Amino acid sequence: MPDEKEILALNAFDPGAAGSMAAPTRRAVERRLRSFGTGAVLFYREPIEMVRAEGVWMEAADGRRYLDVYNNVPSVGHCHPRVVEAIRRQVGTLNVHTRYLNDVVDTYAERLLATFPDPIGNLVLTCTGSEANDIALRVAQAATGGTGFIVTETAYHGNTAAVTDVSPSSRPGRPLAPHVRTVPAPDLYRGAGADPGEGMAAAVAQAIADMERHGVRFAGIMVDTVFSSDGVHTDPEGLLAPVLATVHAHGGLFIADEVQPGFGRTGAALWGFERHGIVPDIVTLGKPMGNGFPMGGMALRPDLLAAFNAGDRYFNTFGGNPVAAAAGLAVLDVIRDEGLVENARIVGEHFRDGLREIANRHVVIGDVRGAGLFIGLEFVADREGKAPAPEVASAVINGLRERGVLIGAAGAYGNTLKIRPPLCFTRQDADRVVELCDDVLTEVAAG
Repeated sequence: MPDEKEILALNAFDPGAAGSMAAPTRRAVERRLRSFGTGAVLFYREPIEMVRAEGVWMEAADGRRYLDVYNNVPSVGHCHPRVVEAIRRQVGTLNVHTRYLNDVVDTYAERLLATFPDPIGNLVLTCTGSEANDIALRVAQAATGGTGFIVTETAYHGNTAAVTDVSPSSRPGRPLAPHVRTVPAPDLYRGAGADPGEGMAAAVAQAIADMERHGVRFAGIMVDTVFSSDGVHTDPEGLLAPVLATVHAHGGLFIADEVQPGFGRTGAALWGFERHGIVPDIVTLGKPMGNGFPMGGMALRPDLLAAFNAGDRYFNTFGGNPVAAAAGLAVLDVIRDEGLVENARIVGEHFRDGLREIANRHVVIGDVRGAGLFIGLEFVADREGKAPAPEVASAVINGLRERGVLIGAAGAYGNTLKIRPPLCFTRQDADRVVELCDDVLTEVAAG
């Protein structure tokens, strides 16, 4: 098997290759590294300098346009005019912390909370999904008295110290923190006919038992409800119901990380957990909330927030500022008015059908899966053995970049393309990507 890869290493630029690039790009890369140091991460074998974007397109400094099939952050489309105008208008009126009453902030909270099922009724606003997940862990610990958390084997939930502990994809090859256990993602493709939900529930029960043997009290489970970093695993619908039942039976809380599947991306509903017929205890939100304007949040049961506030307090100066709230309101309006949840369903189905059609010609395509406009395209060395083929994924990523399409990878070995374009993606856009994938894979097969 290939080596597991750290999440930031997937599709990362190798600084050692800068010397072979054209002078303008080399100088731009050197400038970036001088300021940001060796930890700076850039995409592709040859990084791109971006200067503007609109809808599903991004434009580089050399004038070349790229179809964006990677960025879920601009959820309703790059620089959507309604979001841009909402931000412009509010930043010219008032932007301040949340210790003052403000109609825009309170209206956004009410509108957002109305999208969740009972008993979720309170909201904490942050600036990032990492902050939202960090506070969710603290709430679960306060409510349960436990410290132990379960996540999937290659999960990614953010980058604070506490959240990095529950993000195995950020630390491959390193031992888990003592209070963390992992379970396999529910993988239909490699599951040998087993029920994914029941299998995951059994693994969760075993992980809880192992915690107890080591004197760790169980606090909860945190899952990205499309298992994005694990390689995109969305089916069957309902698979999370037995997991939630097992978590509750052992006194823990279920935290649904909706940073990536939320805001209509699955095409079934606004939230990814709704496909599985469950109501989480805590829901965390992030990047797509403001269509690129920094904001995040945690929605939860009021009794859980009260339990946390009984012994602790959380305040975030910029979390929930009026400009962020204005951006968030505009995003909700655009999703509703432009029918983007339904668009994600229709275009996503069409997209997957197109990828399955070219799989008839390319045996390195092992599986096409997903929901709405969140699709996983897995490459294998052979279909019988299903050995991961990250080298094919890398060749396709860079081949598509050369043809004007931006895309990224996921999974422990980086052998699955993670396809998550803005929700305004069209059937014609999907057809373009399928055609170019076909072209690249034909080139790869020819050697």
